[in-house]
Amino acid sequence: MQNILLSIDAGMVDWSRAQFALTAIYHWLFVPLTLGLAVIMGIAETCYYRTKKPFWKDTAKFWQKLFGVNFAMGVATGIILEFEFGTNWSNYSWFVGDIFGAPLAVEGIVAFFMESTFVAVMFFGWKKVSAGFHLAATWLTGLGATISAWWILVANAWMQYPVGCEFNPDTMRNEMVSFAEVALSPFAIDKFCHTVISAWIIGAVFVAAVCCWYLLKGREQKLAVESLKIAGIVGLVASFGAALTGHQSAARVAEVQPMKLAAMEALYNGGTDQSLTGIALINPFEQPDYEQEAEAPMKIAVPYALSILATNDPHGYVAGINDILNGYTKPDGTVELPIDEKIARGKKAIEALAAYRQAKFASSDDGSIAAAHLKVLQENMPYFGYGYIRDKSEVVPFVPINFYAFRVMVGVGCLLILFFIVVLFFLYKKDITAAPKWLYWSAIVMMPLAYIASESGWLVAEFGRQPWTIQDMLPTWASVSNLQSSSVIVTFFIFLVLFTTMLAVEINILLKQIKKGPEL
Repeated sequence: MQNILLSIDAGMVDWSRAQFALTAIYHWLFVPLTLGLAVIMGIAETCYYRTKKPFWKDTAKFWQKLFGVNFAMGVATGIILEFEFGTNWSNYSWFVGDIFGAPLAVEGIVAFFMESTFVAVMFFGWKKVSAGFHLAATWLTGLGATISAWWILVANAWMQYPVGCEFNPDTMRNEMVSFAEVALSPFAIDKFCHTVISAWIIGAVFVAAVCCWYLLKGREQKLAVESLKIAGIVGLVASFGAALTGHQSAARVAEVQPMKLAAMEALYNGGTDQSLTGIALINPFEQPDYEQEAEAPMKIAVPYALSILATNDPHGYVAGINDILNGYTKPDGTVELPIDEKIARGKKAIEALAAYRQAKFASSDDGSIAAAHLKVLQENMPYFGYGYIRDKSEVVPFVPINFYAFRVMVGVGCLLILFFIVVLFFLYKKDITAAPKWLYWSAIVMMPLAYIASESGWLVAEFGRQPWTIQDMLPTWASVSNLQSSSVIVTFFIFLVLFTTMLAVEINILLKQIKKGPEL
């Protein structure tokens, strides 16, 4: 057996992951507020267009001003994030750049230019274009941001569920064979719907927090009440929407990323009639001994709920960590191989690839030897990525992060539904301007909680697919650039200072604009 070894600096892998995570987390502080405020300001300007009341124009301009500050910060961090694919993850970019680069190119050429064009009209065209054209520009700005999110999420979803591609042994690259499969992947559609709807929640909570601060201070009461009505309705509808799309996403994860679902649930041994864990005593700092324990300790669960979540059937089968490691038979009769067998087949594919290329370029081969090796490669290609896995335990993501992040996301989501119901109750059944102060303070507290829930969702999405950069195709340590970790360490701390400064500047500008209030 010919061994193909990768000379990898372990520190480079860890620091590259840390730097990318840092950039992504900061970027996601800005993006959901951009998407959420786009809806709020669009509705406010629509009210102005229909009523012609100056109040609604002032309200729309106020939220647009806050949108603009946040939009600029999101663009800056997003550009850095895309460049990191080339600087820190060049092996990944080379291996699948033809596929991964396509949606990002469309995003940059179409969506970004669209939103950057109409955002100029939105800010500077109040006295230069008709009211109808300006309203269209406002909605198209939000639509452009949403289309940007679509293409970026398509790229991310492809990493979670690679479709529409084939490996070319002559170029040593994965090449796209169907752009439609990549762009319209069911995984991408579910991810887009859940992510964008959750961003609307962030926008609604932000507006609610600002409005309740005004009510707490006894100022801008008309703007606060009317904007709170918009935020309350958008927030409640979006919260229920996030729950529904989250359920669909979980079912999709169970289908194509069963290990992620098992880690989210700390499900060691699966089966039918699976209950959904509400709480369990999982050590947050170390990987559990899933091979020895039957289930998570101190577990309190909802009967049948996990089977319903994963399969829409209370008696549905859900695989656990040990089932996936040791192999299992799906209800439809499909056999999932043990991870050790997948590793063996992956190594066989790597060997066949090396032998094929050697025979391909050998003058003594009439093509028959290369064809024989190519056949072996094609038979084992679905397991190619496993050839770089050294031990089956490496395919188990860190359970505590997935377990607790999932519960934070769901728990805060339920709390947000209750919050918006209470707000709408006071708006339409009581007097919101005379509401108890705890309601105003709860709106302000919900702002950071909503962000924590949003970031937790991304932690589940990204930590749950480890060790894969591309699910089952390319592990993380085979994706990094050939650099020394010291260079990444330097840029990590530079970015940490830079992004923290940008965040502090944005918060400072937003607070000043909120204190200043609308320009009447």
